[in-house]
This record gives sequence, structure tokens and C-alpha cells, in this order.
Amino acid sequence: MEFSDEAAPTAGDPAEPGTVRPGGRTARVRAAVLRAAGDTLAEQGFHRLDLAEIARRADVGKTTVYRRWGTVAGLVADLLTDMAEQSTPRTETGSLTEDLLANAELVRRTLTDPRQGALFKAVIAAATGDARTAEALHRFYEVRVAQWAPCVRQAVERGELPEGTDAAEVVRAVSAPLYYRFLTTGQPLDGAAAGRAARAAVAAARAGAFVREPEHG
Repeated sequence: MEFSDEAAPTAGDPAEPGTVRPGGRTARVRAAVLRAAGDTLAEQGFHRLDLAEIARRADVGKTTVYRRWGTVAGLVADLLTDMAEQSTPRTETGSLTEDLLANAELVRRTLTDPRQGALFKAVIAAATGDARTAEALHRFYEVRVAQWAPCVRQAVERGELPEGTDAAEVVRAVSAPLYYRFLTTGQPLDGAAAGRAARAAVAAARAGAFVREPEHG
């Protein structure tokens, strides 16, 4: 079914174009367009994104796409926002090692998924030359890190880690070697690599490597 931009508003429709109502027409349009954008990114890369072609692929009126997203960068920013919103909740096992192993495995599965991995490569490449895409990518990772940071803070409370440990830095330390493999080395991104990344982050955290330096006035 085509989501035409010519549909007349009905009672209760939002005043502003693009406001998402769960289960409403605007939500269906957004889902279709973001799915088409993600597919195109994964298959062809950032530089092949075209709003008119995305509208055609999503079976949506192109006026709707231009009115809501405006630019390719705006569309990619919304795609990353949606990905952050839909991301898998953190695992809490009561053990820092097990929690971070779960985090590392989630990162590994995402990056080795044929569609998701290709999509992330395209977005990361685009972010090097497009400020709005870079900003959206930074927000995406801020959300993901914030979702997993409580695992580290809870470990501090249990006495597993030193007081003053920077939770966000520990979470970043898990995924950093996995992204390095993914983007630079071509080495297998397997379960063993994920396990090493998580255990190395735990060992460094226990040794105090991520304790915040005191601020000097």
C-alpha cells in the first residue's frame, strides 16, 4: 500500500508534519522510509542515497519525504535515532564480566550481521565527511553507552571495581577493539575476539585504568 502525501488530515491528526503517533499513518510512513534508507545504505552506501529514490522504494509520496527529512543527512540522523531507540536492552547478570561479555557479543553480532554491518560501515564512512551525520552517529553511541553504563556502576557498588571508575569509558573499552577489527584489520570478528575484548576491559577496570583523574581547581 502506498503512503501518499496527499491524504487529507483527519480529526486528531498532529498539527506538525512528521509527528509520530504509535500505530498511526505517520509512524507507518517513518518505518517504511527508514527501512528503505537502511536497505539502500547497506546495499549501495551513503553516496547513493537519494530522497526521491527512497520515497519510491518505500512506496511513499516523495513530497512527504522531502517535507519531513529535508536532506539525506537528516534522514540518516533519524535512522540512527531509530536504531538507538530499538536497540537491545542491556543484560544484567550480577557479574561485571558476564555483563560485559553480553555487551561484547551484542556488538559482535551487530557488526557481523550482513545488513547491519554494511549499514554501519556506510554511516561511519559518511560521518568522516558530513558533520550532521557525524553528530547523529555520536548521539547514537552516547545512547548505547548510557544504556550499558549502569552495569559498571553496579559493579562499583558491589566492590568489584575501584571507586571513581568511569563507567562510560569501560563500556567503550569493550567495543573499541571490535570496531578496530571490523574497520581496519580484516581479521575474524568471532566469539573469541568478543570474549577477549570484554575480559581485557574488566581486567583494566579492576586495575584502576578507568578511574577518573581528580579535578584540580
